[in-house]
Amino acid sequence: MNNQILQQSARDARGLAMDAVTTCKSGHLGLPLGSAELGAVLFGELLKLNPAEPRWLNRDRFVLSAGHGSMFLYSWLHLAGFAISLEDLKKFRVLHSLTPGHPEFHHTPGVEATTGPLGQGVANAVGLAISGRMAAARFNTSEHTIIDHHIVCLAGDGCLQEGVSAEASSLAGHLGLDNLILFHDANRVTLDAMLDVSESDDTAARYRAYGWDVQEIDGGNLEEIEAAFLKAKAAVGKPQFIVSRTLIGNGIPEVAGTNKAHGEAGVKYTEAARKALGLPDEKFFVSPEVRAYFKQHQEEQVNAYEAWKKTYEAWRAANADMAKDLDNSLDKKVPDLLAAIPEFAPAEAIATRKAGGVVLNAIAKKMPLLVTGSADLFGSTMNYLEGLGDLTRENPAGRNIHFGIREHAMAAIMNGIAYDGIFQPSGATFLVFSDYARPSIRLAALSNLPTIYIFTHDSVAVGEDGPTHEPVETVAALRAIPGLDVIRPGDSEETAGAFAAAYSRTDGPTLLALCRQNLPNLSEIPVATRRQGIARGAYIARKETKNLETIVMATGSELQLALEAAKQLGEGTRVVSMPCMERFLRQDAAYQEEVLPRSCRKRVSIEAGISQPWFQFVGLDGKSVGINRFGLSAPGAIALSELGMTAEAVVAAARSL
Repeated sequence: MNNQILQQSARDARGLAMDAVTTCKSGHLGLPLGSAELGAVLFGELLKLNPAEPRWLNRDRFVLSAGHGSMFLYSWLHLAGFAISLEDLKKFRVLHSLTPGHPEFHHTPGVEATTGPLGQGVANAVGLAISGRMAAARFNTSEHTIIDHHIVCLAGDGCLQEGVSAEASSLAGHLGLDNLILFHDANRVTLDAMLDVSESDDTAARYRAYGWDVQEIDGGNLEEIEAAFLKAKAAVGKPQFIVSRTLIGNGIPEVAGTNKAHGEAGVKYTEAARKALGLPDEKFFVSPEVRAYFKQHQEEQVNAYEAWKKTYEAWRAANADMAKDLDNSLDKKVPDLLAAIPEFAPAEAIATRKAGGVVLNAIAKKMPLLVTGSADLFGSTMNYLEGLGDLTRENPAGRNIHFGIREHAMAAIMNGIAYDGIFQPSGATFLVFSDYARPSIRLAALSNLPTIYIFTHDSVAVGEDGPTHEPVETVAALRAIPGLDVIRPGDSEETAGAFAAAYSRTDGPTLLALCRQNLPNLSEIPVATRRQGIARGAYIARKETKNLETIVMATGSELQLALEAAKQLGEGTRVVSMPCMERFLRQDAAYQEEVLPRSCRKRVSIEAGISQPWFQFVGLDGKSVGINRFGLSAPGAIALSELGMTAEAVVAAARSL
């Protein structure tokens, strides 16, 4: 290890962070200055990367969980040779730049996950580690090892206070994810105050209790960082936790070691700090020696990549079927899924959660890299993949993940798996518990991740469990997340279409809201109409036979009520099934007009949830039959009737217009 040049690169990285934050008068200096030596060792020596191929399969993945310290990541990606120029650093936090306030996936080369909400990156790293473990089990052979990378995450004290990191770290220890290395930037500072104002934990002991190996180092000592990393990388059987004791804001003595160093409070002292570090007056300075070192290091990384590529090509030649599976997944090629799903018996009444299990197992046969999990509810969510094994430390090839009662970690870990891009992840729980997962669902939508949420027990039909378990407002709240498709199918065949649509989507997440109670197979609507209509979000389920007078819209288990009401309202009534508002609103204007002609203003909707989302479709002249209060404890059918979920309520609303 070239201590002198790495120390010089740490100095230059400190200067880049100071200059960027000073220029835009916004940002966080504390972590980039405090962990500069860690960045130098990781990006200047130890991480397995190829900046020319930032997404190559066997790279080490680095996740900055403490995403507010984004200038740490941008500076080191720039020095390492990724496509982030000095001009990009000068545009830190500027509109449309490659260096936004927090790292964004799909936006900046070398960024592995969208981070910023604290703790998310830790859970994302666990997901990446699970993906790496599953991929190694799936694709490595006795002749060729093509996957043996590590996931390296840097988290701050705040990340480790958030519950999502605790949930994910517990599962990581249980699974023995020895390809995961978590550095704790232990500067003992939070934004408001020193850490001891809000915490007296022994974090190292906590991680030992989770089942991790723990080391403690001086985060400013290059040799200790290198030795700890190499020891962690060689470890077998446990994830690795390295407590890196650092000085926040190191380099600006006026604020270093205090909570003031966290943000931009040190900006007023940066001129003096730069001089004390030996930096010239030139801003955004990188010394020629540091440039030369990283150029040479990049050449070494390319050579290592080329050696791996030879092994990879030999593997492809010897394992054509596995290579095809991998290519299809990485290229997001999805087979015809509807053809793989058998039709349901016309007379069979079945809950959409149960139909979903049948459909998912059929799809899994066509998508060999589909994996699913549940938050301790496989028996209720019914998404278990039969005969495909459980993911355990002994069986990393299992396709069922037992997340335990960890909804937030489940969703964030699913994001990590999706960031990796190899496997198609889904996770399940009761719909009402989506509130525990919502921050991660939001980030999946923001990052355009094709994660799938199989959330069941979707209405007051849950019944006796009462209002704590009845998601009256939940579907509407989820529909408010931009980029998230919420699909609520009305019977078994719509469920088939819903799963096919969800797994065919590659540019964002989908949530499937499935019911607990049995629903009739709505065989009066052709199977193809139901299955294919889902993909467009809404379709005509019953067409009027005389001049159109009334449109009744419904979704999920209330579709049957709309059809029943239409029979009473007469031949001029149309029923529109709208299982996914988001998909319908993405259709062209001609299709929207075909389904919901503007000339018909007499409109009624029904859904077992709050009415708010429906006003955009029923308009000021229409009515929405909904449940605008919390539920109650009673048998499901009684709860529905008591709360007005009846065909009679639809008929009354329509006739009142």
